[in-house]
Amino acid sequence: MSPILQGIITIVLGVGGCVTYFYASNLILDKVIFPPKGSDPGRNINRANAVRPWLFLFPAIFALGLYLAYPVVGSAWRSLFDRDGAQFIGLGNYEKLAADPTFRQAVFNNFLWVLVVPAAATFFGLMAAQLTDRIKWGNIAKSLIFMPMAISFVGASLIWKFVYANNPQIGLINAIRDYFQLQPIDPLQIPFWNNFFLMVILVWIQTGFAMVILSAALRGIPEETIEAAVLDGANPFQLFFKIKVPQIMPTIVVVWTTITILVLKVFDIVYATTGGNFGTQILPSYMMQYMFRDDGRATAVAFVIMIIVLPVMIWNIIQARKETR
Repeated sequence: MSPILQGIITIVLGVGGCVTYFYASNLILDKVIFPPKGSDPGRNINRANAVRPWLFLFPAIFALGLYLAYPVVGSAWRSLFDRDGAQFIGLGNYEKLAADPTFRQAVFNNFLWVLVVPAAATFFGLMAAQLTDRIKWGNIAKSLIFMPMAISFVGASLIWKFVYANNPQIGLINAIRDYFQLQPIDPLQIPFWNNFFLMVILVWIQTGFAMVILSAALRGIPEETIEAAVLDGANPFQLFFKIKVPQIMPTIVVVWTTITILVLKVFDIVYATTGGNFGTQILPSYMMQYMFRDDGRATAVAFVIMIIVLPVMIWNIIQARKETR
């Protein structure tokens, strides 16, 4: 069957199935389960109206349960078995992780990423949002800053891999070093510091995201507070750090935590640049390393990542709800 025809059939069946579900479920609810009859028809109508929202939510709840909750529970249970799933070994996979120095290095590197990338991306995004609003060609500047968001992580990694190339004819860093008659180096092979060179890539990508969100928040600040601060003699730095930043702090926290969640899941950048070598291993790349080995610890690593991400996600949801109140 033609792929185009398959797509058309899928769309028709999907849309038709949704329409049929909502129409039939409402019909059954109103005509069969709670018909507006009897001595108190208003009571049945109220019951039907109380149940009706759950009919609309059921497909989403079912999909989330099937594709989110079930895999989480299944992965947690699967991590207690060996690779073949035939032998129950309890916390054996987690004991292997604790005894592996590479895993400890991956946790440490992830800790560095969480400390540096969200802070740097949020800071540069905030600075870009403030400064681009003060120049005539600010929209063009914002477009240029946001442009890396349109590049895939692998594509961005390859671009920066050329920047870091140890050939002065290709790499920007070594071209500068060659100008000052210094020996070429490979930044991606310098222990410890190579992690920061990789972080630059994600900061470069996420600064545009932070800038767009924070720029909207800055424009939403009431003009009355700014005018009052100016009349009280506040200089531009005081106006920004003591008046504007405190008013958009909830938005800053949401941006920070959103980037933090992304950092805990990042894999493409490390895989495309160093492959986790030279001391750049992080938890997702470590998990991929054991995914195809005769070892059951990959599922355990996936569950560890979920446990680490979960508190940040909960905090992000709480802050987002405060922002919408």
